[in-house]
Amino acid sequence: MKANGNYKKLLVILLTVILTAGVILAGCGSSSGGGGSAGGKKFLYSGPPSDTFKQLLMDNIAAAGSAAGVTVDFGEPCESVKAQVDQFKQAVSAGYDAIICLPVDRSTALQLETVAGDLPIIYVNACPDEQFLKENKYIAVSSYEMNAGEYQAEYVWNKLGKPSSMNIVILRGELTHNASVQRSVSVKNWLRKNGVELNVVFDDTANWSVDEAADVMNLVMKIGQPFDCVFCNNDDMAIGACHALKAKGYDLNKVPVVGVDATTAGCQSIVDGEMQFTVYQSAKGQGEKAIETAIALTTKGSADGIEGLSEDGFYVWVPFEKVDATNVKDYM
Repeated sequence: MKANGNYKKLLVILLTVILTAGVILAGCGSSSGGGGSAGGKKFLYSGPPSDTFKQLLMDNIAAAGSAAGVTVDFGEPCESVKAQVDQFKQAVSAGYDAIICLPVDRSTALQLETVAGDLPIIYVNACPDEQFLKENKYIAVSSYEMNAGEYQAEYVWNKLGKPSSMNIVILRGELTHNASVQRSVSVKNWLRKNGVELNVVFDDTANWSVDEAADVMNLVMKIGQPFDCVFCNNDDMAIGACHALKAKGYDLNKVPVVGVDATTAGCQSIVDGEMQFTVYQSAKGQGEKAIETAIALTTKGSADGIEGLSEDGFYVWVPFEKVDATNVKDYM
């Protein structure tokens, strides 16, 4: 009986160990995304719920990690800042070497960095303010968002015959995402710098969503103010806007709708003659550079030598590319 009691105690201990391991990332949950652990390096990806581009980004981070022989685990999508902070705490306890992070709210970077302690953080796609970046420790891998808006503005202005005045609609993504701010501001700045008298009919969020964008455009049309074009911070919103406009009989060749990302659906929309233009944001490039940066910081303590590294060492830039009907097949 005593031996049986000891057995029960041992069983309890083993179960406790198993359960503890199972909740290492309970703040957001986790799933394995890596292939192998060459060099013993282990990275955690932490981010919010995915949309089309975020999922592409995660897929490419996983592929790049597998190709490099490191382990990449993906935490459960974080629905709140608190969930992401908790996930960071658990990542530190679990012995990860670095965290690849798409912040739920980029204004919380200092909070995340405090929790991460000595762990390097590679921010991907969404950049916190520069004051929260640090050479060889907190680096942002992204594309220069101002270029996306500038490319959109240039295309639409030329498409409409270089008018001296324009009535525009802007559909933004998440308001806490730096891309929403910079892509939208750069559209306005480029047009004004080129002498366009600008009337912003509508400028608000549709949260990167096809359905929300369609709803917003229906509201804009119901208000009845004329508009010449629709600038969208991503392809999904552009597709939603096209659906709504087309349903109301708008000629999408005369009222251009433009997006960002050059997703498969976005490119098909251009082929179908709906969306007129998009800006290719390389999920593959960002995913690969995030892994390359994480490996560099955790093996040699420096990002020096990485192509696209900014002079101050705060950013690794992945260039945007212009996509319209003339070259869209190259991105499909």
